[in-house]
Amino acid sequence: MRTTLRTPRTSRTPRAAKAITTLTALGALTLAGCGGADSTDPGPGGPPSRSAGGEGVTLPSLKGQKIQVAAVWTGPEQENFTKVLKEFEKRTGATVTFVPAQDPIVNFLGTKIAGGSPPDVAMLPQVGAIQQAAAQKWIKPVGPEAKAQLAAHYSQGWRDLGAVDGTQYGVYFKAANKSLIWYNNAVFENAGATEPKTWKEFLSTAETISASGVTPVSVGGADGWTLTDWFENIYLSQAGPAKYDQLAKHEIKWTDASVTKALTTLGELFGKPNLIAGGADGALQTEFPASVTQTFSGGDQPKGAMVFEGDFVSVNIAQTSAKIGTDAKVFPFPAVGDGAQPPVVTGGDAAVALKDTKGAQALLTFLASPDAAAIWAKAGGFLSPNKSMDPAAYPNDVQREIAKALIAAGDDFRFDMSDQMPQSFGGTPGKGEWKALQDFLKNPKDVAGTQARLEADAAKAYKN
Repeated sequence: MRTTLRTPRTSRTPRAAKAITTLTALGALTLAGCGGADSTDPGPGGPPSRSAGGEGVTLPSLKGQKIQVAAVWTGPEQENFTKVLKEFEKRTGATVTFVPAQDPIVNFLGTKIAGGSPPDVAMLPQVGAIQQAAAQKWIKPVGPEAKAQLAAHYSQGWRDLGAVDGTQYGVYFKAANKSLIWYNNAVFENAGATEPKTWKEFLSTAETISASGVTPVSVGGADGWTLTDWFENIYLSQAGPAKYDQLAKHEIKWTDASVTKALTTLGELFGKPNLIAGGADGALQTEFPASVTQTFSGGDQPKGAMVFEGDFVSVNIAQTSAKIGTDAKVFPFPAVGDGAQPPVVTGGDAAVALKDTKGAQALLTFLASPDAAAIWAKAGGFLSPNKSMDPAAYPNDVQREIAKALIAAGDDFRFDMSDQMPQSFGGTPGKGEWKALQDFLKNPKDVAGTQARLEADAAKAYKN
Protein backbone atom coordinates (compact mmCIF):
# COMPACT_ATOMS: atom_id res chain seq x y z
CA MET A 1 0.00 0.00 0.00
CA ARG A 2 1.38 3.40 -0.96
CA THR A 3 0.89 6.23 1.48
CA THR A 4 1.56 9.83 0.49
CA LEU A 5 2.29 11.78 3.63
CA ARG A 6 1.67 15.44 4.25
CA THR A 7 2.27 17.57 7.32
CA PRO A 8 0.53 20.80 8.28
CA ARG A 9 2.32 23.83 6.88
CA THR A 10 2.84 25.57 10.19
CA SER A 11 5.70 27.21 12.01
CA ARG A 12 6.44 28.06 15.58
CA THR A 13 5.37 31.63 16.29
CA PRO A 14 4.91 33.80 19.38
CA ARG A 15 1.20 32.93 19.28
CA ALA A 16 1.93 29.27 19.94
CA ALA A 17 4.34 30.16 22.71
CA LYS A 18 1.70 32.43 24.24
CA ALA A 19 -0.83 29.61 24.15
CA ILE A 20 1.54 27.33 25.98
CA THR A 21 2.33 30.07 28.48
CA THR A 22 -1.35 29.96 29.34
CA LEU A 23 -0.85 26.36 30.40
CA THR A 24 1.84 27.19 32.93
CA ALA A 25 -0.84 28.41 35.30
CA LEU A 26 -2.79 25.17 35.16
CA GLY A 27 -1.09 23.59 38.12
CA ALA A 28 -2.63 26.16 40.44
CA LEU A 29 -6.17 25.80 39.15
CA THR A 30 -8.90 24.13 41.12
CA LEU A 31 -12.19 22.63 40.06
CA ALA A 32 -14.81 25.21 39.29
CA GLY A 33 -17.76 22.87 38.80
CA CYS A 34 -19.54 21.94 35.62
CA GLY A 35 -20.48 24.49 33.02
CA GLY A 36 -22.99 24.86 30.23
CA ALA A 37 -23.73 22.69 27.13
CA ASP A 38 -26.76 20.49 27.29
CA SER A 39 -28.53 20.34 23.95
CA THR A 40 -32.28 20.27 23.86
CA ASP A 41 -33.77 17.33 21.99
CA PRO A 42 -36.66 18.30 19.70
CA GLY A 43 -37.14 14.74 18.40
CA PRO A 44 -36.72 13.64 14.77
CA GLY A 45 -38.04 16.18 12.32
CA GLY A 46 -38.16 18.99 14.89
CA PRO A 47 -36.19 22.23 14.79
CA PRO A 48 -32.44 21.95 15.28
CA SER A 49 -31.27 22.15 18.86
CA ARG A 50 -28.79 24.75 20.01
CA SER A 51 -25.18 23.98 20.78
CA ALA A 52 -22.92 25.53 23.35
CA GLY A 53 -21.57 27.58 20.47
CA GLY A 54 -24.98 29.15 19.95
CA GLU A 55 -25.70 27.65 16.53
CA GLY A 56 -27.71 24.52 15.89
CA VAL A 57 -26.81 22.16 13.06
CA THR A 58 -29.64 21.09 10.76
CA LEU A 59 -29.81 17.35 10.12
CA PRO A 60 -32.07 15.36 7.77
CA SER A 61 -34.68 12.85 8.85
CA LEU A 62 -33.12 9.38 8.73
CA LYS A 63 -35.95 7.40 10.27
CA GLY A 64 -35.52 3.68 9.64
CA GLN A 65 -31.90 3.96 8.49
CA LYS A 66 -29.14 1.98 10.21
CA ILE A 67 -25.62 3.32 10.55
CA GLN A 68 -22.52 1.51 11.81
CA VAL A 69 -19.61 3.45 13.30
CA ALA A 70 -16.27 1.72 13.92
CA ALA A 71 -13.68 2.98 16.42
CA VAL A 72 -10.95 1.54 18.64
CA TRP A 73 -12.32 3.36 21.70
CA THR A 74 -13.12 1.29 24.76
CA GLY A 75 -14.20 2.01 28.34
CA PRO A 76 -15.02 5.64 29.17
CA GLU A 77 -14.13 6.85 25.66
CA GLN A 78 -16.59 4.43 24.07
CA GLU A 79 -19.25 5.34 26.63
CA ASN A 80 -18.86 9.05 26.02
CA PHE A 81 -18.81 8.70 22.24
CA THR A 82 -21.98 6.64 22.50
CA LYS A 83 -23.64 9.65 24.17
CA VAL A 84 -22.85 11.66 21.04
CA LEU A 85 -24.29 8.94 18.82
CA LYS A 86 -27.45 8.75 20.96
CA GLU A 87 -28.03 12.47 20.43
CA PHE A 88 -27.63 11.97 16.68
CA GLU A 89 -30.22 9.19 16.84
CA LYS A 90 -32.67 11.47 18.66
CA ARG A 91 -32.28 14.24 16.13
CA THR A 92 -32.50 12.09 12.98
CA GLY A 93 -34.43 8.95 13.86
CA ALA A 94 -31.56 6.76 12.65
CA THR A 95 -30.30 3.71 14.53
CA VAL A 96 -26.55 3.90 15.13
CA THR A 97 -24.46 0.91 16.17
CA PHE A 98 -20.97 1.25 17.64
CA VAL A 99 -18.62 -1.36 16.15
CA PRO A 100 -15.57 -2.09 18.34
CA ALA A 101 -12.52 -2.11 16.09
CA GLN A 102 -9.18 -3.74 16.60
CA ASP A 103 -5.99 -1.70 16.51
CA PRO A 104 -4.57 -0.96 13.96
CA ILE A 105 -7.96 0.04 12.61
CA VAL A 106 -6.77 0.16 8.98
CA ASN A 107 -6.18 -3.59 9.08
CA PHE A 108 -9.59 -4.07 10.70
CA LEU A 109 -11.29 -2.02 8.00
CA GLY A 110 -9.40 -3.85 5.26
CA THR A 111 -10.81 -7.14 6.53
CA LYS A 112 -14.33 -5.71 6.70
CA ILE A 113 -14.10 -4.28 3.19
CA ALA A 114 -12.73 -7.54 1.79
CA GLY A 115 -15.66 -9.34 3.41
CA GLY A 116 -18.15 -6.93 1.87
CA SER A 117 -19.35 -5.48 5.18
CA PRO A 118 -17.60 -2.17 5.87
CA PRO A 119 -19.05 0.16 8.51
CA ASP A 120 -20.64 3.39 7.31
CA VAL A 121 -18.25 5.60 9.28
CA ALA A 122 -14.91 4.98 10.99
CA MET A 123 -12.87 7.04 13.44
CA LEU A 124 -9.24 7.04 12.29
CA PRO A 125 -6.59 7.96 14.87
CA GLN A 126 -3.74 8.62 12.43
CA VAL A 127 -3.20 11.04 9.57
CA GLY A 128 -1.33 8.24 7.84
CA ALA A 129 -4.40 6.03 8.13
CA ILE A 130 -6.51 8.64 6.30
CA GLN A 131 -3.88 8.85 3.57
CA GLN A 132 -3.72 5.07 3.29
CA ALA A 133 -7.51 4.65 3.20
CA ALA A 134 -7.83 7.36 0.55
CA ALA A 135 -5.11 5.76 -1.57
CA GLN A 136 -7.03 2.46 -1.42
CA LYS A 137 -10.24 4.32 -2.34
CA TRP A 138 -11.92 3.00 0.81
CA ILE A 139 -13.27 6.36 1.96
CA LYS A 140 -15.58 8.96 0.41
CA PRO A 141 -15.16 12.74 0.24
CA VAL A 142 -17.18 14.71 2.77
CA GLY A 143 -20.38 16.27 1.47
CA PRO A 144 -21.23 19.99 1.20
CA GLU A 145 -23.02 20.12 4.58
CA ALA A 146 -20.02 18.75 6.46
CA LYS A 147 -17.70 21.01 4.46
CA ALA A 148 -19.77 24.00 5.53
CA GLN A 149 -19.45 23.01 9.19
CA LEU A 150 -15.68 22.60 8.80
CA ALA A 151 -15.31 25.98 7.10
CA ALA A 152 -17.30 27.67 9.85
CA HIS A 153 -15.79 25.99 12.88
CA TYR A 154 -12.25 24.71 12.11
CA SER A 155 -8.91 26.35 11.45
CA GLN A 156 -7.23 25.59 8.14
CA GLY A 157 -4.61 23.42 9.83
CA TRP A 158 -7.18 20.99 11.20
CA ARG A 159 -9.02 20.88 7.86
CA ASP A 160 -5.76 20.16 6.04
CA LEU A 161 -5.06 17.20 8.31
CA GLY A 162 -8.25 15.54 7.07
CA ALA A 163 -7.58 16.24 3.39
CA VAL A 164 -5.65 14.26 0.79
CA ASP A 165 -4.43 15.98 -2.39
CA GLY A 166 -6.94 18.77 -1.89
CA THR A 167 -9.95 16.52 -1.28
CA GLN A 168 -11.56 16.62 2.16
CA TYR A 169 -12.12 13.15 3.62
CA GLY A 170 -11.81 13.52 7.38
CA VAL A 171 -13.57 15.46 10.11
CA TYR A 172 -11.35 15.82 13.17
CA PHE A 173 -13.76 15.33 16.04
CA LYS A 174 -11.51 14.60 19.00
CA ALA A 175 -8.18 16.30 19.56
CA ALA A 176 -5.48 15.90 22.17
CA ASN A 177 -2.86 18.16 23.69
CA LYS A 178 -0.04 15.65 24.07
CA SER A 179 2.45 17.99 25.74
CA LEU A 180 1.38 17.77 29.38
CA ILE A 181 2.83 16.27 32.55
CA TRP A 182 0.39 15.50 35.36
CA TYR A 183 1.59 15.21 38.94
CA ASN A 184 0.54 14.16 42.41
CA ASN A 185 0.40 17.43 44.32
CA ALA A 186 0.78 15.83 47.78
CA VAL A 187 4.05 14.19 46.72
CA PHE A 188 5.37 17.46 45.31
CA GLU A 189 4.50 19.32 48.52
CA ASN A 190 6.06 16.65 50.73
CA ALA A 191 9.26 16.74 48.68
CA GLY A 192 9.32 20.52 48.41
CA ALA A 193 9.30 20.20 44.63
CA THR A 194 8.09 22.85 42.20
CA GLU A 195 6.89 22.69 38.60
CA PRO A 196 9.90 22.54 36.25
CA LYS A 197 10.07 24.64 33.10
CA THR A 198 13.10 23.07 31.42
CA TRP A 199 14.28 19.51 30.87
CA LYS A 200 17.24 20.09 33.18
CA GLU A 201 14.86 21.28 35.90
CA PHE A 202 12.58 18.30 35.21
CA LEU A 203 15.40 15.84 35.87
CA SER A 204 16.41 17.75 38.99
CA THR A 205 12.80 17.69 40.22
CA ALA A 206 12.68 13.94 39.58
CA GLU A 207 15.82 13.43 41.69
CA THR A 208 14.33 15.56 44.49
CA ILE A 209 11.18 13.44 44.54
CA SER A 210 13.20 10.23 44.42
CA ALA A 211 15.16 11.40 47.47
CA SER A 212 11.85 11.92 49.31
CA GLY A 213 11.06 8.22 48.97
CA VAL A 214 8.69 8.20 46.00
CA THR A 215 9.62 7.04 42.49
CA PRO A 216 9.15 10.17 40.37
CA VAL A 217 7.98 9.07 36.90
CA SER A 218 5.32 6.56 35.89
CA VAL A 219 5.68 5.26 32.31
CA GLY A 220 3.12 3.16 30.44
CA GLY A 221 5.73 1.35 28.41
CA ALA A 222 3.52 -1.62 27.56
CA ASP A 223 1.78 0.74 25.12
CA GLY A 224 4.45 1.77 22.63
CA TRP A 225 2.60 4.92 21.57
CA THR A 226 3.35 6.58 24.90
CA LEU A 227 7.07 6.19 24.19
CA THR A 228 6.71 7.79 20.74
CA ASP A 229 5.09 10.76 22.48
CA TRP A 230 8.05 11.10 24.85
CA PHE A 231 10.42 11.14 21.88
CA GLU A 232 8.33 13.56 19.81
CA ASN A 233 8.04 16.19 22.52
CA ILE A 234 11.77 16.13 23.16
CA TYR A 235 12.56 16.15 19.43
CA LEU A 236 10.20 19.02 18.56
CA SER A 237 11.49 21.26 21.36
CA GLN A 238 15.13 20.36 20.84
CA ALA A 239 15.44 20.01 17.05
CA GLY A 240 12.73 22.49 16.07
CA PRO A 241 9.67 22.31 13.82
CA ALA A 242 11.53 22.20 10.48
CA LYS A 243 13.50 19.08 11.45
CA TYR A 244 10.31 17.60 12.96
CA ASP A 245 8.52 17.96 9.63
CA GLN A 246 11.44 16.44 7.76
CA LEU A 247 11.65 13.41 10.02
CA ALA A 248 7.87 12.95 9.90
CA LYS A 249 8.08 12.71 6.09
CA HIS A 250 11.31 10.65 6.20
CA GLU A 251 13.14 13.40 4.34
CA ILE A 252 15.94 12.90 6.83
CA LYS A 253 16.97 9.52 8.19
CA TRP A 254 16.51 8.22 11.70
CA THR A 255 20.30 8.00 11.86
CA ASP A 256 20.46 11.81 11.70
CA ALA A 257 22.43 13.57 14.44
CA SER A 258 19.25 15.32 15.64
CA VAL A 259 17.72 11.92 16.46
CA THR A 260 20.92 10.89 18.24
CA LYS A 261 20.64 13.97 20.41
CA ALA A 262 16.96 13.42 21.20
CA LEU A 263 17.40 9.76 22.13
CA THR A 264 20.42 10.63 24.26
CA THR A 265 18.29 13.21 26.06
CA LEU A 266 15.45 10.73 26.59
CA GLY A 267 18.05 8.28 27.88
CA GLU A 268 18.88 10.74 30.69
CA LEU A 269 15.51 9.72 32.14
CA PHE A 270 15.13 6.14 30.94
CA GLY A 271 18.71 5.31 31.93
CA LYS A 272 18.07 5.88 35.63
CA PRO A 273 16.01 3.01 37.10
CA ASN A 274 15.43 4.97 40.32
CA LEU A 275 13.46 7.56 38.33
CA ILE A 276 11.07 5.11 36.61
CA ALA A 277 8.28 3.34 38.51
CA GLY A 278 9.13 -0.36 38.52
CA GLY A 279 12.29 0.29 36.51
CA ALA A 280 12.37 -0.51 32.80
CA ASP A 281 10.94 -4.02 33.28
CA GLY A 282 8.07 -2.70 35.37
CA ALA A 283 7.34 0.13 32.92
CA LEU A 284 7.25 -2.29 29.99
CA GLN A 285 4.57 -4.29 31.82
CA THR A 286 2.53 -1.18 32.69
CA GLU A 287 -0.28 -0.20 30.35
CA PHE A 288 -1.14 3.46 29.91
CA PRO A 289 -4.29 3.52 32.13
CA ALA A 290 -2.40 1.90 34.99
CA SER A 291 0.47 4.37 34.60
CA VAL A 292 -2.02 7.11 35.40
CA THR A 293 -4.03 5.49 38.17
CA GLN A 294 -0.91 4.35 40.04
CA THR A 295 0.24 7.99 40.09
CA PHE A 296 -2.90 9.12 41.89
CA SER A 297 -3.54 6.12 44.16
CA GLY A 298 -1.85 5.02 47.37
CA GLY A 299 -2.12 8.25 49.33
CA ASP A 300 1.20 10.04 49.77
CA GLN A 301 3.12 6.91 48.69
CA PRO A 302 1.98 6.27 45.10
CA LYS A 303 4.02 4.15 42.72
CA GLY A 304 4.85 7.27 40.73
CA ALA A 305 4.68 11.03 41.28
CA MET A 306 4.36 12.21 37.67
CA VAL A 307 2.89 10.81 34.48
CA PHE A 308 3.30 12.25 31.00
CA GLU A 309 0.45 12.25 28.50
CA GLY A 310 -2.33 14.31 26.99
CA ASP A 311 -5.43 15.99 28.33
CA PHE A 312 -7.24 12.63 28.11
CA VAL A 313 -5.39 11.57 31.26
CA SER A 314 -8.25 13.21 33.16
CA VAL A 315 -10.50 10.26 32.29
CA ASN A 316 -8.15 7.87 34.07
CA ILE A 317 -7.64 10.24 37.00
CA ALA A 318 -11.42 10.21 37.44
CA GLN A 319 -11.15 6.48 38.21
CA THR A 320 -9.21 7.39 41.37
CA SER A 321 -10.22 9.52 44.35
CA ALA A 322 -7.92 12.34 43.24
CA LYS A 323 -9.51 15.66 42.29
CA ILE A 324 -8.17 17.46 39.26
CA GLY A 325 -6.82 20.88 40.17
CA THR A 326 -6.17 20.05 43.82
CA ASP A 327 -4.79 16.51 44.15
CA ALA A 328 -3.87 16.14 40.48
CA LYS A 329 -2.17 19.09 38.81
CA VAL A 330 -0.52 19.61 35.44
CA PHE A 331 2.29 21.55 33.78
CA PRO A 332 3.47 21.83 30.16
CA PHE A 333 6.13 19.47 28.84
CA PRO A 334 9.39 21.27 29.66
CA ALA A 335 11.48 23.08 27.07
CA VAL A 336 14.46 20.99 25.96
CA GLY A 337 17.67 22.88 25.24
CA ASP A 338 18.94 26.43 25.65
CA GLY A 339 16.46 28.96 24.30
CA ALA A 340 14.00 26.23 23.27
CA GLN A 341 10.24 26.62 23.42
CA PRO A 342 7.97 24.11 25.18
CA PRO A 343 6.65 21.69 22.53
CA VAL A 344 3.08 21.76 21.19
CA VAL A 345 2.26 18.25 19.99
CA THR A 346 -1.31 17.32 19.18
CA GLY A 347 -3.17 14.18 18.21
CA GLY A 348 -6.69 13.47 17.14
CA ASP A 349 -9.35 11.17 15.74
CA ALA A 350 -11.04 11.90 12.42
CA ALA A 351 -14.40 10.62 11.20
CA VAL A 352 -14.42 9.29 7.62
CA ALA A 353 -17.24 7.85 5.52
CA LEU A 354 -16.74 4.43 3.98
CA LYS A 355 -20.17 4.59 2.34
CA ASP A 356 -21.46 7.61 0.45
CA THR A 357 -24.90 7.47 2.03
CA LYS A 358 -27.21 10.14 3.41
CA GLY A 359 -26.75 8.72 6.90
CA ALA A 360 -22.95 8.62 6.79
CA GLN A 361 -22.72 12.18 5.49
CA ALA A 362 -25.22 13.43 8.07
CA LEU A 363 -23.15 11.91 10.88
CA LEU A 364 -19.99 13.61 9.56
CA THR A 365 -21.90 16.89 9.46
CA PHE A 366 -23.02 16.41 13.06
CA LEU A 367 -19.52 15.50 14.26
CA ALA A 368 -18.16 18.68 12.64
CA SER A 369 -20.61 20.83 14.59
CA PRO A 370 -20.23 22.48 18.01
CA ASP A 371 -23.37 20.56 19.05
CA ALA A 372 -21.64 17.17 18.96
CA ALA A 373 -18.39 18.43 20.48
CA ALA A 374 -20.19 19.93 23.48
CA ILE A 375 -21.76 16.59 24.43
CA TRP A 376 -18.45 14.80 24.97
CA ALA A 377 -16.74 17.92 26.31
CA LYS A 378 -19.22 18.01 29.18
CA ALA A 379 -18.48 14.36 29.99
CA GLY A 380 -14.73 15.10 30.28
CA GLY A 381 -11.60 13.47 28.89
CA PHE A 382 -12.09 15.25 25.59
CA LEU A 383 -10.58 18.15 23.70
CA SER A 384 -12.21 19.64 20.62
CA PRO A 385 -10.47 21.39 17.70
CA ASN A 386 -13.86 23.02 17.00
CA LYS A 387 -13.16 26.72 17.64
CA SER A 388 -16.88 27.58 17.88
CA MET A 389 -17.64 25.34 20.84
CA ASP A 390 -18.22 27.28 24.06
CA PRO A 391 -15.40 26.44 26.54
CA ALA A 392 -18.06 26.45 29.27
CA ALA A 393 -18.94 22.95 28.07
CA TYR A 394 -15.76 21.56 29.68
CA PRO A 395 -16.32 20.24 33.23
CA ASN A 396 -13.50 22.08 34.98
CA ASP A 397 -11.08 24.96 34.66
CA VAL A 398 -8.08 22.72 33.99
CA GLN A 399 -9.60 21.19 30.87
CA ARG A 400 -11.07 24.55 29.90
CA GLU A 401 -7.66 26.24 29.90
CA ILE A 402 -6.01 23.35 28.04
CA ALA A 403 -8.72 23.65 25.36
CA LYS A 404 -8.39 27.43 25.14
CA ALA A 405 -4.63 27.08 24.66
CA LEU A 406 -5.14 24.61 21.80
CA ILE A 407 -7.60 26.92 20.02
CA ALA A 408 -5.38 29.95 20.67
CA ALA A 409 -2.49 28.17 18.97
CA GLY A 410 -4.48 28.25 15.71
CA ASP A 411 -2.38 26.42 13.12
CA ASP A 412 0.82 26.78 15.16
CA PHE A 413 1.15 23.19 16.28
CA ARG A 414 2.65 19.93 15.16
CA PHE A 415 0.56 16.80 14.83
CA ASP A 416 1.77 13.60 16.46
CA MET A 417 4.68 12.45 14.30
CA SER A 418 4.04 8.71 14.54
CA ASP A 419 0.42 9.30 13.48
CA GLN A 420 1.62 10.98 10.28
CA MET A 421 3.73 8.00 9.29
CA PRO A 422 2.77 4.75 7.53
CA GLN A 423 0.86 2.78 10.13
CA SER A 424 3.15 -0.23 9.81
CA PHE A 425 5.96 1.93 11.20
CA GLY A 426 4.32 4.52 13.43
CA GLY A 427 1.13 2.87 14.64
CA THR A 428 1.38 -0.91 15.01
CA PRO A 429 1.86 -2.66 18.37
CA GLY A 430 5.04 -4.74 18.53
CA LYS A 431 6.49 -3.31 15.33
CA GLY A 432 8.35 -0.31 13.94
CA GLU A 433 8.79 2.71 16.15
CA TRP A 434 6.70 1.31 19.01
CA LYS A 435 8.89 -1.79 19.32
CA ALA A 436 12.17 0.08 18.79
CA LEU A 437 11.41 2.54 21.58
CA GLN A 438 10.28 -0.24 23.91
CA ASP A 439 13.66 -1.88 23.30
CA PHE A 440 15.30 1.49 23.92
CA LEU A 441 13.51 1.82 27.27
CA LYS A 442 15.02 -1.54 28.19
CA ASN A 443 18.49 -0.55 26.96
CA PRO A 444 18.78 3.27 26.70
CA LYS A 445 22.55 3.12 26.18
CA ASP A 446 22.03 1.59 22.73
CA VAL A 447 21.32 4.84 20.90
CA ALA A 448 23.08 3.86 17.67
CA GLY A 449 21.45 0.44 17.51
CA THR A 450 18.03 1.98 18.16
CA GLN A 451 18.58 4.48 15.36
CA ALA A 452 19.66 1.75 12.95
CA ARG A 453 16.53 -0.31 13.67
CA LEU A 454 14.29 2.74 13.36
CA GLU A 455 15.80 3.66 10.01
CA ALA A 456 15.57 0.12 8.63
CA ASP A 457 11.90 -0.18 9.61
CA ALA A 458 11.06 3.33 8.38
CA ALA A 459 12.75 2.81 5.00
CA LYS A 460 10.77 -0.41 4.49
CA ALA A 461 7.46 1.19 5.52
CA TYR A 462 7.86 4.27 3.30
CA LYS A 463 8.96 2.15 0.34
CA ASN A 464 5.80 0.06 0.64
